Amino acid sequence: MKGISFNSWVYGSFPSWLPYYPLEEVITRLSAMGYDAIEIGCASPHAWPEYLSNEKRKEILGHLQRNNLAVSAMLPAPGGGPGINPCSPLKEEREFTVKHYKDVLRLAHDWECPTVIWLAGWFGFGAAQKDAWNYSLEGLQDCARYAKELGITFVVEPQAADSNLIESADDALLFAEEVGESNVKVMFDTFHALYRSEVPSDYVYRMADKLHHVHISDDDRLPPGQGSVNFESVLKALKEIDYKGYLSMEVGFHTRKADPDWYAKTSIDYLKVKLNEIN
Repeated sequence: MKGISFNSWVYGSFPSWLPYYPLEEVITRLSAMGYDAIEIGCASPHAWPEYLSNEKRKEILGHLQRNNLAVSAMLPAPGGGPGINPCSPLKEEREFTVKHYKDVLRLAHDWECPTVIWLAGWFGFGAAQKDAWNYSLEGLQDCARYAKELGITFVVEPQAADSNLIESADDALLFAEEVGESNVKVMFDTFHALYRSEVPSDYVYRMADKLHHVHISDDDRLPPGQGSVNFESVLKALKEIDYKGYLSMEVGFHTRKADPDWYAKTSIDYLKVKLNEIN
């Protein structure tokens, strides 16, 4: 594995408005805790592309390098005013979403990030699943070709707890296959597998050589080891398939009650022990 990463949502006021810490502060804290990388959510105040000048991007990259912290992945902030739904019935929203993803890709390139997460979107009343699927597919095909020029890989994430288009491992694998681009892989989040009452380690074996990124979360977005997920089996499965990516904590961001440092420290302490046990 490349190492352990932490998603910035719980520090960055999305989707809950609080807590709220500057990105530079988050980088410093995660590095001090022993993280190898940070996964950055592309929302204000951390990483909305249009709010970051070239000078500011270089400053952040320098801060990352001084703290020996890589950027494992980047992902958009769906919902809210602009929606950013690639399978929206609104042509204007789909076009905005593709433009925004390309802005995210340029930011990822500026911060030497190799991976961007594709959130396939959601459909509602009066919309057909087939149409939504095709809209999202077309959007990713466009963005993946652009990403290839920048040397970036897209990963498709099944999001059963939040969305209704790509919900399972098989959904993500089929979608990625239909895109038809070599830089489109898949990922999964243990939280979403748990939502479907499925076994997270099964996702590892099912995705196997297509698996490029992993989100780690226990029940209710708790740190690993604080709920019911069998992380020993997940880590064992990842070792068996010779997984080469990051384990990225995506925890705590659902409530303003969260103490980000507790979530980050508890997560890495638990995983380091478990990783040592299986090695």
